Amino acid sequence: MPQDRPPIPAELRRAVLIEAGHRCAIPTCRQYPVEVDHIVDWAKVRCHEFDNLIALCPTCHARKTGGDIDAKSMKQYKINLGVLTGRYSDLELRLLRWLVDYVPGRNRPMLPDGMIWTVGDLLLDGMIQLGDDGRLLPSGYPDGTQQKGIRTFNAERAAERNAKFVSLTEKGRELVDRWFGAKPIDMIPK
Repeated sequence: MPQDRPPIPAELRRAVLIEAGHRCAIPTCRQYPVEVDHIVDWAKVRCHEFDNLIALCPTCHARKTGGDIDAKSMKQYKINLGVLTGRYSDLELRLLRWLVDYVPGRNRPMLPDGMIWTVGDLLLDGMIQLGDDGRLLPSGYPDGTQQKGIRTFNAERAAERNAKFVSLTEKGRELVDRWFGAKPIDMIPK
C-alpha cells in the first residue's frame, strides 16, 4: 500500500464485507476469504467510498487487476449486489444460485409448508414457483452414486410433510442471467 494512502476505515470496510456476505461479490464465484478493493483504482480516485469498494477473493482480485474483469462489469456487480441484498435474504440468494446449477437427477430443493416464508420475496416477485409434481428423483449424486448417511426425500415423503418442490420461473431465470452476466437488474419490484 502506498505510504500516502490511508487505510479503509473499519466501519466502511465492515459495510462492504456485510453487503457481500463476507464472500466474493462476483456471483459466479462467491469464494472466501476476501479483500476489499477499489473498483476504480485508488490512484485515480484517492478516496475510500462505499460505492467504489467491492469484496473480491484473491483470484477475482487478480483477474480484475489483470484486466479479465473490466471496471464496467465490476460497477454493475456492485450495483446488482446492492439491489439483490436489499430485496432478498442470503438464503434466497443461495437458493437462486442452487437452482441455476440444478442438474436433473440431483435432488430438487423442497420446502415444508411452514418454511415457505423463508423464500417469500422470491415467491411474491415471481422468481420461483412451488409445486408437488410427484416426480420421484433418484437419490445420490448426478452420476448415480449414493451419498452415505444423508437422507433424501422423494415425492411420497414430500406429500407426507406437505413439502413443495422449488423451481425457477422464466422471470427468475432472467434475473439470474442478468445478475451473473453483470447486466442491470431492473425487474425487481421496489
